[in-house]
Amino acid sequence: MAGSQKDERKYGLTGAVLKNIAYVTMFIDHFFAVVFLNYMRLHPVDGRWDPQLEPVYRAGRAVGRISFVLFTFLIVEGFFYTRSRVWFLMRLFLFALLSEIPFDLALSGTVWDWSGQNVYWTLFLGVLVLTLWDYLSHYGSVWATAGRYLVLSAGCLAAFLCSTDYRFMGILLIFAMYQTREKDGGVQFMAVGLVMLFGTWGSNLIRYGGRITADVLFWSSMREMYGLLAFLFIFLYNGEKGRQFPKAFYYGFYPVHLLLLFGIAKVIGIM
Repeated sequence: MAGSQKDERKYGLTGAVLKNIAYVTMFIDHFFAVVFLNYMRLHPVDGRWDPQLEPVYRAGRAVGRISFVLFTFLIVEGFFYTRSRVWFLMRLFLFALLSEIPFDLALSGTVWDWSGQNVYWTLFLGVLVLTLWDYLSHYGSVWATAGRYLVLSAGCLAAFLCSTDYRFMGILLIFAMYQTREKDGGVQFMAVGLVMLFGTWGSNLIRYGGRITADVLFWSSMREMYGLLAFLFIFLYNGEKGRQFPKAFYYGFYPVHLLLLFGIAKVIGIM
């Protein structure tokens, strides 16, 4: 949906509402990924997940797919409206550091787990790519154009090699939101859907190709498409900031809620 159209509409959902929906759906996703999943693992039926609980788990994770699409949309909005992109990047980097131990504890039960890094690293790399891309776009030379795509490629490679949450698909999704911000809503919807599907599939092919067939990886990658439900809310965005909680609440919610879920799992004895 074009930015001018958003600015003309005063009804609909504010950025604050979208942000709150993103955090609620993220909490739902992590509850099922941390508490519910560990409970199912400890209470199998005939050596497999309980067939009555598995659909509930799948539904909970499907709801959670909405959150990351909303976060990428909001991070791009923040990129354009922030007073200082340097401070924006510094905040993301700081909370990426602060969130790593809570993330590892909640998802793996260990203090350090190098197999996966928290989503703040993905957001940090995505905003860094946008910052450098925007800077280089002021120059019209062939070298500047090549430099922009080199920056994008480097960001995707860093996300993949460092195993940040959503890997290079996350970087490409942020970039797609950035590139289609002023486009029609349908264009943005299609671009995001293609990035989510083929970005996830491509990442899985690199990670699991040779052990799992390409068609199985393709259909498993389709699970990410639940994230397109986020556009039910994005299409209602009216371009207004709205009344929000303090920034410290939003930034701190991520590590705090992960520690809370880890604590719950430990108390009830499933981790």
